[in-house]
Amino acid sequence: MHRREFLGVVGASLGAASLAVASPRARAAARPQDAAPARLKGRIHHSVCRWCYGGVPLEELCVAAKAMGITSIEILDEPDWAVVQKHGLTCAMANGPGSIPDGWNRAEHHDQLVRRSEELLPKLAAAGLPSMIVFSGNRAGQPEAEGVRQCIAGLRRIAPLAEKLGVNVQLEILNSKVDHADYDFDHMRYGVDVIEGVASPRVKILYDIYHAQIMEGDVIATIREHKDRIGHFHTGGVPGRHEIDATQELNYTTVCRAIADTGFAGFVAQEFVPVRDPLTSLKETIAICDV
Repeated sequence: MHRREFLGVVGASLGAASLAVASPRARAAARPQDAAPARLKGRIHHSVCRWCYGGVPLEELCVAAKAMGITSIEILDEPDWAVVQKHGLTCAMANGPGSIPDGWNRAEHHDQLVRRSEELLPKLAAAGLPSMIVFSGNRAGQPEAEGVRQCIAGLRRIAPLAEKLGVNVQLEILNSKVDHADYDFDHMRYGVDVIEGVASPRVKILYDIYHAQIMEGDVIATIREHKDRIGHFHTGGVPGRHEIDATQELNYTTVCRAIADTGFAGFVAQEFVPVRDPLTSLKETIAICDV
């Protein structure tokens, strides 16, 4: 199940579950309590993507994440921002306008995407949230060069507002081999051309290591070369997008050490889908990535 499909199912199931609790007093009694966060090394700012933990209620995920030393839960819509902030966490990457197949690479989408961005960016700034995610969209037969040109033209329209408000707009690289067939931004040159064309300090690349490994590999060299263009990272085990442990082909301790060595000050977000106990897997992953 893909990210946005998963979120829709999760929202419905959690809403139904909440009705089973009889009273505010019962809800308060059942709610897990925040514990003191774990002491981590501090070179990596840890986040986790909410959609991968749909079986865990958001309040419970907040408490568990904070205890692990995670400081953000992300890929959230506006109603959930206050939930994570109540627990002393942030949402390092909020859902932005558009969708994975329908993004900035087509002129006919621009007006709607700009309107929605103009609504979201002030809300993100007011909430103190750093970034929103955006997508190139699918090719649908359009030449790649035209997709790049349209992404530049569209993102230039919102870049001044993002700069004024101090909010980052992050364009995500995704793989078109396994998960997102026909997605346009599936290799780093595409994103670099867009970022250079927009030429805004607030428009960056969301470098999803899982997707990049599938498409191109050479992850550490790419991170080093494009450190000033990358504003955020996502993880995931290859193959399968599961735990980032010894069952898969990337050494995330080494990858995260390379990220930290560049002086990167943003967030590294876990976006693997656990196949074992989810919170145990998440805690083990933070240990792997805390370099």
